Amino acid sequence: MAESHGNAKGATAHTEAGGGHKAPFPPFQKDTFASQLVSLTIAFVALYLISSRLALPRVRKTIDNRQNKIEGDIAQAQKLKDESDAALKAYEAELAAARTRAQAIGNETRETLNAEADAERKALEARLSVKLADAEKTIASTRTTAMSNVRGIASDAAAAIVQQLTGAMPDRKLVDSAVEASMKG
Repeated sequence: MAESHGNAKGATAHTEAGGGHKAPFPPFQKDTFASQLVSLTIAFVALYLISSRLALPRVRKTIDNRQNKIEGDIAQAQKLKDESDAALKAYEAELAAARTRAQAIGNETRETLNAEADAERKALEARLSVKLADAEKTIASTRTTAMSNVRGIASDAAAAIVQQLTGAMPDRKLVDSAVEASMKG
């Protein structure tokens, strides 16, 4: 073991054992090896008990809390995804229903407008046919009047021509019958 000797000149420490050999490293000394193993075993058991009773439960609790948080977040994300899928399906269903309603309204409006246009067209055709019938009657009466005037004018012209050629006035009935025969063809 180490001895310390004091002298008048100064104090020096000796760490050499007797005989000029250095002492072996303490954990490798044969006479203290068994007690060191017992001390190491006690320290290891104490460290194991402390870590298993104090540190490991805290670590396990932290890991479990984190795992629960992750699972909760995943469940919440799945719930939100399901809700968004349901909302998307509802939106698509509403959109399809709106398109169907829009087509039905468009068809109904088209049919209404077509019916109104047909009714207006029929009313216009009825008014035009009445006007056409009135115009045909007017034309027929005008033609009849004109034809009667044409006969008179033709009779007068024929009588004037005969008088110019012969110098004598022809018989009116004879001229009228000749004009009538000429008009029939």
